[in-house]
Amino acid sequence: MGALKDTYLNECVPALKEEFGYTNSMQFPQLQKIVLNMGLGEAVQNPKIVEGAAEELTRIAGQKAVITKAKKSIATFKLREGMPIGCRVTLRGDKMYDFFSKLVNIALPRVRDFRGLSPKGFDGRGNFSMGIQEQIIFPEIDYDKIDKIKGLNITVVTSAGTDDEGRSLLKKLGMPFKKN
Repeated sequence: MGALKDTYLNECVPALKEEFGYTNSMQFPQLQKIVLNMGLGEAVQNPKIVEGAAEELTRIAGQKAVITKAKKSIATFKLREGMPIGCRVTLRGDKMYDFFSKLVNIALPRVRDFRGLSPKGFDGRGNFSMGIQEQIIFPEIDYDKIDKIKGLNITVVTSAGTDDEGRSLLKKLGMPFKKN
C-alpha cells in the first residue's frame, strides 16, 4: 500500500471525522479517480501531434493514454467527425495515489512563480479541476525530445458531497491551495 493511502487512513480519516462529525465509515470522502486530459486543437492540421501527446501522457501517468476523436464535424475549424483531437487517461487505485503524490510533491513545486492552487476550481460536488500550461513540470518528460509545449487538464474526482468536504480532504492529502 502506498504512503499516501496510509496517510489518508491514519491521519485524514480521524481529522475529517472530527471536523465534519461523521458517524459512519462510509461517509468519509475519498479519492475515486483522477482524469488527465490533453486537448489538441492543432491536431486538425497535424494529426501526428496526437501520437506524441499520447506517448507523453502515457509516460506522465504510467498508464496507456486513449486517443479521443471528434464527436461532431465543425466546418469553421475544418474538423471532421472521427478525427483524433486529444488524449486522456483515467487513473484509479494505487496508480491514482502514486500520481497524486507525484503531482503534489514533485510537479507542482516545479511550476514557475507557484503560489498555490486556486480554491475556486471545485464544481459544487467536491471534485477539483485544474489546468497545467506546461507538461515539462513532470520529471518523466525529457525537455530535449518534446516538439511543442502542451497543456494538460487534471480532474480529481472525490466522493465528497460538498466543496468544503472535498477541499478539506485534498488539503489534508497535501494539495497546496492559496489563502483567500
